[in-house]
Amino acid sequence: MTRIKFCGLSTPDSVDAAIGAGAAYLGFVFFPPSPRHLTLDRAAGLIARVPPATARVAVLVDADDETIDAVLAAGIDTLQLHGRETPDRIAAVRARTGRPVWRAAGVATRADITAAIAAAGPADRLLLDAKAPREATLPGGNGQAFDWRLLDGMHLPPGWGLSGGLDAGNVGDALALLRPAFVDVSSGIEDQPGVKSVSKIRAFAAAVHGR
Repeated sequence: MTRIKFCGLSTPDSVDAAIGAGAAYLGFVFFPPSPRHLTLDRAAGLIARVPPATARVAVLVDADDETIDAVLAAGIDTLQLHGRETPDRIAAVRARTGRPVWRAAGVATRADITAAIAAAGPADRLLLDAKAPREATLPGGNGQAFDWRLLDGMHLPPGWGLSGGLDAGNVGDALALLRPAFVDVSSGIEDQPGVKSVSKIRAFAAAVHGR
């Protein structure tokens, strides 16, 4: 069964809804320019609601070791790197923390996919997202999908995930075409940037699990 990561959660209601919908991963954003950014204190309160079987993922952008240590202390158990981190940096973070490390990469061309696979290096998982528009300030969560046909014939690493522009209306098509190990949704379960909808969380999960 394809697993779900609900990302950018910021309220108790959205966390509880995501858990109730059977999420395997909950994503918490630690990147101040994002409308989904959390302070450490606020994040710790939300993370405390999450049962042990559900992974708590920190979304980070070029974070330093001090920031990584702080989010781990808040209860995070998985690190998603969504910046310009090199394979060496990914390896260093993984070795120093002993935690799973994911690499998120933006995609607009087949060359981007090839580069993402190479750049993931020692990452535990690769998450393919839509490449952010040039004018965007965020590397992800912009509500746009990339052309999934770009993945035809590509040899993706086991456990890879799909993100970018997913919602309850199109995730079924994505699963049928691509069969990713997990799907990651943020803006597709929002009423406005940073404001999650409990009904959209439930609808997304139903679209995934109903297959």
